[in-house]
Amino acid sequence: MATLVLLRHGRTTANAEGGLAGRQPVELDETGQAQARSVGARLAAVPWAQVVSSPLVRCRQTLGLALPEVTPALEDGLIECGYGQWEGQALSALAKQPLWRVVQEHPSAAVFPGGEALSAVSSRAVAAVRRWDAVVEAERGPEAVWLACTHGDVIKAIVADALGLHLDLFQRIVADPASLTLIRYTQTRPFLLRLNDTGTDLAGLVPSPHGRSGRRGQLPDSDAAVGGGAGSATDGDRR
Repeated sequence: MATLVLLRHGRTTANAEGGLAGRQPVELDETGQAQARSVGARLAAVPWAQVVSSPLVRCRQTLGLALPEVTPALEDGLIECGYGQWEGQALSALAKQPLWRVVQEHPSAAVFPGGEALSAVSSRAVAAVRRWDAVVEAERGPEAVWLACTHGDVIKAIVADALGLHLDLFQRIVADPASLTLIRYTQTRPFLLRLNDTGTDLAGLVPSPHGRSGRRGQLPDSDAAVGGGAGSATDGDRR
């Protein structure tokens, strides 16, 4: 099946100042720009079947620096959570509010004042990536690799769904700025291939001339290798 690469945007001015940007038009700071260029050097090795982005400027800036030759499709389902009245406030101040403990310990019940429920974020983000994944596979085949640039809580919600975790456990997941998370959806289950990856080579994502089934020892795409298997293919595996 197609492989989804989730890219979190680079660090923003709000991240650096300890604020909650939400849907405000905050931009990448110098560190975030450097992160975007750095991840771009890794992304350049992959033949992207599709690139999709949250419409917010920090994601579009990240892709503009990382993959300047690509024009991403904008996907509203991948936009940041609507934090409502929390947007623009310091995280240190928000941590003193009663809702903070709900967000930390029971996020499926969290609804931001004047904003969105975290459960709604999860539902629309998962629906968006699964819809795009089906389109990419139908148009480009099971070896296709596609990229979605989005936000930390959105990525965490998508990962929780892929792992079959209740949303109340999604705060155990980390998605750093400019990190990569890889998911492969199959007919019976998703596979989380990498999580919060900030430095490894992506050469193993380049399609093999023998197809993915050959790399996995003829196992059906939906089956997990008992014992862990040999891992993803690398350039050395294909030579």
